[in-house]
Amino acid sequence: MTEKINHIGIAVKSLDASIPFYRDGLGMTFEGTEEVAEQKVKVAFLQVGESRIELLEPTAEDSPVAKFLEKNGEGIHHMAYEVADIEAALADLKEKGVRLIDETPRRGAHNSLIAFLHPKATGGVLTEICQCGH
Repeated sequence: MTEKINHIGIAVKSLDASIPFYRDGLGMTFEGTEEVAEQKVKVAFLQVGESRIELLEPTAEDSPVAKFLEKNGEGIHHMAYEVADIEAALADLKEKGVRLIDETPRRGAHNSLIAFLHPKATGGVLTEICQCGH
């Protein structure tokens, strides 16, 4: 079902303060920023090999990322795995009894389709599955 690790999401207070470490310090390729209004975040993607780091800065105090930062501070927010067919993947996971946050896909960054699995079903790790390019 999963094809690869698409990205690792890292919650940050400021993209401007965080991007230089990954781009300049670690030498990752900066791909730009994008606002994802539905998620109330602004994201920056940095390429590393065939995967990416996704930095997430909240754009509203009530965003899930703002709540994460308040509770946990900056750090790893989620792991994202790429799938070829997100609807089939969600149906398969549901059939296997995996607890889903999203039963249907929603829009994510880069015009992708995304869905989150509940951390209680994934060993405590917020897990995203994504289908790119739609």
